[in-house]
Amino acid sequence: MNTQLIEQIFTCVEFGKINEASPYPATMKGQPGSDELTKLALEQGYDPNVILYDALIASMNKVGQKFSENKIFVPQMLLSAKSMSAAMAHLKPYFSSGAVKRKGTFIVGTVFGDLHDIGKNLLSMMVEGAGWEVVDLGVDVKTEKFIETLKLYPDAVVGISALLTTTMVNIPQVITAIREVSPATKVIVGGAPLSADFAKSVGADGYGRDPQEGVQWLDKLAS
Repeated sequence: MNTQLIEQIFTCVEFGKINEASPYPATMKGQPGSDELTKLALEQGYDPNVILYDALIASMNKVGQKFSENKIFVPQMLLSAKSMSAAMAHLKPYFSSGAVKRKGTFIVGTVFGDLHDIGKNLLSMMVEGAGWEVVDLGVDVKTEKFIETLKLYPDAVVGISALLTTTMVNIPQVITAIREVSPATKVIVGGAPLSADFAKSVGADGYGRDPQEGVQWLDKLAS
């Protein structure tokens, strides 16, 4: 099958072209984005797994690498993630039917007391783009909400985010509660004031310095 559409979707995600109406990037103004191209690819019989892995995941891996190397910054990365999400909307029925298999389930939320969500949202979109089912609990998530959701998805991995030094101290309480109900559950933490040493000290299994590192850690679990 001609790979041209896959390459076009890859490019749209890499540079954040969401749909034909979106003005960014300027060099692609008026052109179809990942939204229209993914719909077209499915209509033409492209395998949804090929779209997911060869276009979306591959492109977000490249975006994450560019971010890690400081070649792009959060605004560009958010646009790429939104472009990826627009494409993912067309693939979700195939996840439901089992035609495309998820790598696992990822429960994520910003710890209670903290209302910041940019980093968490970016991670959520990238993790979804990497082939995981994401259950995003939002911000100011109480310990009880993490536990209730984990009981609904007992095989899930849990991600806890914090942006403030005053709220990162709430993370140990959540991890302790998770360990009490499900000792085998893997937990990853992340956020600006956190570090690998902090993650280890509170009993987390992983630490994501940035969204790309978080995705890489999750994918190691799934491999």
